[in-house]
Amino acid sequence: MKEILAHLFEYKTFSRQEAYEILTNIAMGKYDSHQIAAFMTAYGMRSIRVEELGGFRDAMYDLCLKLDFNGYDLIDLCGTGGDGKNTFNISTIASFITAGAGYHVAKHGNIGVSSSCGSSNVMEYLGYQFSNDKSELQRQLDEANICFLHAPLFHPAMKTVAPIRRALGVKTFFNMLGPLTNPTNPRFQSVGVFSLELARLYGYLYQNTDKRYSIIHALDGYDEISMTGDFKVINNQGESYYNMEELGFTPVPAQDLTGGETIADAAQIFLSILNNQGTDVQNNVVLTNAAFAIRTFNPEKSFGDCFYEAESSLMEGRALRSFQKLIKK
Repeated sequence: MKEILAHLFEYKTFSRQEAYEILTNIAMGKYDSHQIAAFMTAYGMRSIRVEELGGFRDAMYDLCLKLDFNGYDLIDLCGTGGDGKNTFNISTIASFITAGAGYHVAKHGNIGVSSSCGSSNVMEYLGYQFSNDKSELQRQLDEANICFLHAPLFHPAMKTVAPIRRALGVKTFFNMLGPLTNPTNPRFQSVGVFSLELARLYGYLYQNTDKRYSIIHALDGYDEISMTGDFKVINNQGESYYNMEELGFTPVPAQDLTGGETIADAAQIFLSILNNQGTDVQNNVVLTNAAFAIRTFNPEKSFGDCFYEAESSLMEGRALRSFQKLIKK
């Protein structure tokens, strides 16, 4: 590790293979926690290269407990996190709306590191029991159209770095890997990222796969469509720029997206939206994110048509029923 840190301090980069070996060694416990913390901190102070991101991604995926759900067209709605905005659980709620609209969702999630409540925090609080049992997760897909994949149960590297990430409390390169390392390797992905630079790196990686993807970045720094301002989407068709007016909305205040100070606060917001008791802003934000996920499946459809699918799922209670079936309540 001393040589690796010296490499970083000299502003040198790593090849894809070198990045692969570094992450593999982290996962295998070959470095102590101080060395890993030093690496994560130093690495976080520089820009990541596509070769490095690809190497880290390959190692995480090769090491993970993989799930093969043949016959399912799966989508993951997953953000990198790390935007520091402490929003409510937008992508998780949008996942249930997408499932309620009839699509199969394999939601990859974790506890919050740079926010007060990650997707795993709210799901556990609301009664979901994490599992990596394939038959149980397939039952969830069949009954609820969605399964939830708690990242530490599938990624041995997470066990090593989780306490270090919590202690650091800031985004690290592990934030960049979450959406790239879903154990089901879904063909469809709607991914939110915290920077435009990272959005383009994701685009480079996805270009070399058979995935159908939408990579989303709000230009004011959110890793999702926040509706606080303009955003970009990179997909199989290219790169597009959107503003609120062309989608039929006006920009919303950032404070209307807050997730509260506690997990209980976040859970209350989560349930109120699924029960059709959310504010107009909350509803429009989750519906817009769900609409772009649906459009990832159906690029020929207009945003309006996809938004209507999402809205019907929420307003008719199908998103709520999907959630209830998942947690068996």
